[in-house]
Amino acid sequence: MEFLLLVLIGLAAGFVGALVGLGGGIIIVPLLLFMSGGLLGVLTPQMAVGTSLFTLVFTGLSSALAYLKQGNVDYRSAFLFLIGIAPGSLAGGWANQFLQLDAFNIFFGLLMVFFSFLLMVRGKLKPKEKKQSGVARTYVDQDGTEHTYGYGVGFALSISFVVGFLSSLFGIGGGALMVPVMLLVFHFPPHLAVGTSMLLICLSAIIGSVTHIVSGNVVWVYALALIPGGWLGAKAGAYVNARMTSTTLVLALRIMLIVVGVKLIWEGAQALV
Repeated sequence: MEFLLLVLIGLAAGFVGALVGLGGGIIIVPLLLFMSGGLLGVLTPQMAVGTSLFTLVFTGLSSALAYLKQGNVDYRSAFLFLIGIAPGSLAGGWANQFLQLDAFNIFFGLLMVFFSFLLMVRGKLKPKEKKQSGVARTYVDQDGTEHTYGYGVGFALSISFVVGFLSSLFGIGGGALMVPVMLLVFHFPPHLAVGTSMLLICLSAIIGSVTHIVSGNVVWVYALALIPGGWLGAKAGAYVNARMTSTTLVLALRIMLIVVGVKLIWEGAQALV
């Protein structure tokens, strides 16, 4: 029963994460914490994050391979962003050990509500004016339309560090922040932003997992159950992404983030009173 439940969680996380480029940690972590003390036994926030990050290595790899086949990954930008993400991930993994459950619930809940806001406005905000200096690239989409995008290297590395820190601290994959930045600030085309994000999630999860493995925060039995569903779900999410709009799913994800985020904030606040 527990194995099947975890496979289904992995499937949902992989599908939603790959479809909109957010990774699956925003689904895996709160569900593991929600079921803690029940079917899955007692899990600390550190164990939920560590298990989630290790799972994201495989879900991110699965979807990244699919997006690479579609030509929707800027791997040069991904490896550049990784230079900032790597130290941020290590710092976030170290900082995670100091979080207590009550504080974790509040911080994680606020972060999820913030992600919901980013998803709501990312298609409505006017992109920032591009600067002439820095990296500049072109991309031709499936319709034959040519897009130009770019970024300043120093600013990109700074943003990447913050993304890596939050990714490892909360086990969320980092795409929830990186995708809006790539769309609104760096002018990435949507499909390219999602595909590049999934490669970044895979790479940053590998780095972030190291600290959690050394600290004993990965529950291997749960991770091995989450991975098969996550792998298949990520493949399906990348397939659907190339063939339909994700507007309806993003709306459902925003609602879920708000509900779960408010619930975690309330529980954390009640415990602190």
